[in-house]
Amino acid sequence: MQLYTAILLIACLFPTPSLLLRGQETITLEQCRQLALENNKALSVASRNKEKAEYTVKAYRANFLPRISASGNYLYSDTKMKGALPDNYLPTFVPDPVTGELRPNILTRPDGTPVAGADGNPVFRQYTYFPGMDFSLSLNNTWTAGVRAEQPIYAGGKITSAYRMAQIGDKIADLGRELSRAEVIVKVDEAYWTYVKTRELVTLAMSYQRVIAELFRDVRNAHEVGLKHRNDVLKVQVKVNEAELQLRKAENGNRLARKNLCYVTGLPLDTDISLPASFEESAEPKADADADYTSRPEYAMLEQQVLLKEQEIKLTRSDFLPKIGVAANYGYINGLKLNDRKLFGGTASFSALVSVNIPLFRWGEGRNKIRAAEAERSIARLQQDDVARQMELEVAQSFDKWDESLLEVRLTARSLDQARENMRVSEDRYKAGMETLADHLETQTVWQRAWTEHVEALTRLRLNHTCYLKAAGRL
Repeated sequence: MQLYTAILLIACLFPTPSLLLRGQETITLEQCRQLALENNKALSVASRNKEKAEYTVKAYRANFLPRISASGNYLYSDTKMKGALPDNYLPTFVPDPVTGELRPNILTRPDGTPVAGADGNPVFRQYTYFPGMDFSLSLNNTWTAGVRAEQPIYAGGKITSAYRMAQIGDKIADLGRELSRAEVIVKVDEAYWTYVKTRELVTLAMSYQRVIAELFRDVRNAHEVGLKHRNDVLKVQVKVNEAELQLRKAENGNRLARKNLCYVTGLPLDTDISLPASFEESAEPKADADADYTSRPEYAMLEQQVLLKEQEIKLTRSDFLPKIGVAANYGYINGLKLNDRKLFGGTASFSALVSVNIPLFRWGEGRNKIRAAEAERSIARLQQDDVARQMELEVAQSFDKWDESLLEVRLTARSLDQARENMRVSEDRYKAGMETLADHLETQTVWQRAWTEHVEALTRLRLNHTCYLKAAGRL
């Protein structure tokens, strides 16, 4: 039900296809291409890849901007850290009358030498008594909150290389969509012309059946009046049976070709498609054996692959270059009790950090990784050169096939005209008794074969021309 709803929606949006679905107009090759491009799944996947690549570019572009994050922590714990400081006597200090600095208040002898105790330590003139105390530290119900901003200043080119790689990936996705489009057009052209060919073969089979049926009636009537042998009747009967079988095969092939065209264009398989009366007789665009294959999306994709490898070299090198970044923090803390007295009752603070990381020595890891990336770039360039030569050869081959198809169409058309004239003369000679039945049947077979070869040649001409346009990057 959903499929038919989609077809009705297409019919509303595109008036011409809607008429086609109602069988009011014939569907042309351009309309079939349009329907296939709208409904093809592979092209939809390519479009989604393009959309994914665009979002990836936007994601990597964000790396140039500061990263801002917020954090919060809360601690619940029933554990208290307890301890005690023992009482003790602390030495005293007095200011130096000259410098004003504090110096130990040591007891000295008249000669100025310090007095030492039994343990060898100096004896002070005065001591201060420090009473002992107990303390407990509680972290329960302590919480913090803060905002942090980070901005890379220099990352060895990593951010820039990653962003450019994402841009190259976006271009490759766009070229992939163009490649999928060309492949869809080739596929729909093949289905379209195959359907035209099978319909022509049905017409041929029906014409041949009518000719054989008329001959069978003449031979049977002649046999009834004693002018022909029963053997002649049986010979023609065999041809009648063959003609019936050929017609059935042609009809089945035509039905399958129609369903295949419906499948390629995204229509329901039982859609009744009406095509033009026959092969178009318009002249094909001029072809060139030296066409520029560099406009093909495959070639452009290879160029982008080389550029991608160059950015991978820079990305690898960035891992072994200095990195500089800054960060700023603004935080808030509440909690942390000492002897049930809160130490932080809502303290805010600001801090800034500059980070510098300089790789010094990694036992040749960076140099070897960079050389490996450079080797991959060299491989990509070699592959580009090799595929370019293959594309150049493909253009020449497709041009030759298209040129041969033009000659084949002219020759088969000439042979078909000759076969028709030969069958007409043979029919007159047979009716005049100047030619045997076997020779007359042979001329009919030659006519049928010449017609079939001409239809096949017309089909190959259209398909070879489409393949040439694809090979030359003009599709």
